[in-house]
Amino acid sequence: MIIGVLKEPFPETRTSLLPEHVAILKKWNVQVVVEDGAGATAFANNDTYVKAGATITNREEIVKTASLILSINNLSDADILSINGNAVLLGVYQPLFHYKLMHNWAAKGVTVFSMDMLPRTTRAQTMDVLSSQANIAGYKAVLTAANLFPKYFPMFMTAAGSIPPAKMLILGAGVAGLQAIATGKRLGAVVEVFDTRPAVKEEVMSLGAKFIEVEGAADASKAGGYAVAQSEEFLQRQKEKIAESVAKADIIITTAQIPGKPAPVLITTGMISAMKNGSVIIDLAAATGGNTELTKNEETVIYNGVSIVGNSSLPGTMPSDASKLYGKNVLNFLQLIIDKEGQLHLNFADELVKGTCIIHEREITNERVKALFEL
Repeated sequence: MIIGVLKEPFPETRTSLLPEHVAILKKWNVQVVVEDGAGATAFANNDTYVKAGATITNREEIVKTASLILSINNLSDADILSINGNAVLLGVYQPLFHYKLMHNWAAKGVTVFSMDMLPRTTRAQTMDVLSSQANIAGYKAVLTAANLFPKYFPMFMTAAGSIPPAKMLILGAGVAGLQAIATGKRLGAVVEVFDTRPAVKEEVMSLGAKFIEVEGAADASKAGGYAVAQSEEFLQRQKEKIAESVAKADIIITTAQIPGKPAPVLITTGMISAMKNGSVIIDLAAATGGNTELTKNEETVIYNGVSIVGNSSLPGTMPSDASKLYGKNVLNFLQLIIDKEGQLHLNFADELVKGTCIIHEREITNERVKALFEL
């Protein structure tokens, strides 16, 4: 079997597999072909891939001959036109937002697995690309804020006077939020955290942060680690609580997202107006609309002296480690669909294989994606 690794489009800096991952696949009797320059932005040049056992070739050759094609981002229309109709595609294709594109791909006959649709169970943790990349995003969000914030993070007591610590507010205590707490605390900030899931309170407090509670939240225990839609009454109480904390905060990191829906707006323009000049908001939900009314994806908006950074691509600022973790997630998933002879074996009796599959035999197979067409 041939696995092809495509070069990602600009501005993506990550790659699906590094040379260290290629070496493992060679031991599985799998042939790996890599597009020329696919790993360059992740600090892996062609020579290192060749030494690991891969073959360097062009994109057209890969899409025509590879049995399994790896690309983090969606393939272009030209790729789909040229692709081997029996190929299997594996990446992070966001089918809940690109469901019409999935319909077009289904007509081509390809089988598609999207790693962001992997069921979030205990068994799937080693394959969870959302968590591995969110960890990096939470870390870099705090460092990005520290660079923009015109004051110290930790408290300083000097002969010239005392500097109070920065006050950080984190909205959403998922993987990104928890890493942001840990990083913020290491830098010396005082951290408060808001989340609609009471179950995360213990984790938040164990990291040394204060948990802001709002009673009456809808049960999110079966939402795979995501937020869920809340009642209007709860949303009003939530808004009041958040407004109090926003007014006091120097740094805000927002991470709240709901699968397949626009990100919930948690911070209004009025709340931002009440913040101090020089304050910073890093919005990690920018790609799905953002958690503030003023967020613009991949842009920094300055409003009333407050910097609002819309950035859903922070993992790409650490392309080497991001690719290392992503590639390991991919390898762990490939173990479910590659047999001992190094051939594809799509076992749809496995809940992880079935849950991650979006298209098979010209049909949309994922129930959540199919439901979007019905709507």
